[in-house]
Amino acid sequence: MDINQKTAGSGCGNRSLPPVTITCLIRAALDARRFSYAPYSRYCVGAAVLTEDGSVFSGCNIENASYGATICAERTAIFAAVSRGHRRIIALALAAAPEGTEPAATRDYPSPCGICRQVMREFADPKEFPVIMAKSPEDYRIQSLEELLPESFGPSYLQEKTNTATEQ
Repeated sequence: MDINQKTAGSGCGNRSLPPVTITCLIRAALDARRFSYAPYSRYCVGAAVLTEDGSVFSGCNIENASYGATICAERTAIFAAVSRGHRRIIALALAAAPEGTEPAATRDYPSPCGICRQVMREFADPKEFPVIMAKSPEDYRIQSLEELLPESFGPSYLQEKTNTATEQ
C-alpha cells in the first residue's frame, strides 16, 4: 500500500496527520487484524506503519506456544518496513479486540505494550510520532510516542556514549 508522498509528508507531526492518512492507516490495521494468529490469548491485533516515503506496512500479532516467541502486531509491521530498507517511521495505527468481536464494539482503545513502544522509539522521533489507537476509522485516539513512553532511552544515548568514549 502507498500513500501519496505529498499527503504523507505534510503535517505529520503529533496529532496533525491529514484525516485521509489516518483513515488509510486505520483501515490497513483493521485489515491486518484479520490475519492474526492468536490461539492462546484470542486477542486479535492489527497494526500499520507509515514510512517517510509514504509507504504503509502492516502486521498482525502472531502467538506461539512458547509465549516468549510471540510477536505483537506493531513489531510485525515495523519489522516489515525495516526489512524493506525503511529506517524511519512517522506514524502507527493499531486496532485490536477479542476474537469474534469487532474493535468498534470494545470499551477501551488498544494501547501498545512496553516492548513495542521501545521498538517504535528506535525508528521514530518520540515527540513527532503519533500512535493512533483505533476502534474504527471514525473512533480513535491519538497520543505521541513521547506521551506513551516518557523520558525514553533511544539510539542517541548510545551514540553519545560511544562518541564520548572515542574522544577520551
